Amino acid sequence: MKEVIQRKIFDYLLKNKIYNFVGVPDSTMKHFIDQGLKRNKILIATREDEAIGIAAGMSLFLEVSEEKMLRSNSLVFMQNAGFANSISTITSLVQLYQIPMIFLIGWRGFLEDDAPEHTKIGKIQPKLLNALSLQSMILGEKDWKKSCDSALKLIREGKSCALIIPREFID
Repeated sequence: MKEVIQRKIFDYLLKNKIYNFVGVPDSTMKHFIDQGLKRNKILIATREDEAIGIAAGMSLFLEVSEEKMLRSNSLVFMQNAGFANSISTITSLVQLYQIPMIFLIGWRGFLEDDAPEHTKIGKIQPKLLNALSLQSMILGEKDWKKSCDSALKLIREGKSCALIIPREFID
């Protein structure tokens, strides 16, 4: 995905009240992460389950605004192998306690000629999302705003979801 689009996605989500960005860096979304670092809004974690735990805690913080309580919305970014590693944390923390958050997942293995370890997890990623009943939207360069709006609507309804960035290069 082009640099300018990734930067726009970060700014759009921030403008739309996603305040907590926590995760493990992935080169698939390097410009998204860089934009967050420039805005001083990114917290880097060492493991995906750690990032989810931090984001869950941050999401439980309630902010008082205009005489009402507002949840502090979170986004957790990671590559899909890390998503697979964090399934237990998602089911036993995020889903059990109904803590809404957006997962931004880099889809390694999207290309058929990717590294073998990426191809395997890339092939089963849609099935993992489906097994967890996580609605997911693939971010495209032309329709990214529509996908982000869908994710924002879901999080306002108290539901977690995933935004997927296909990895369209091999490094």
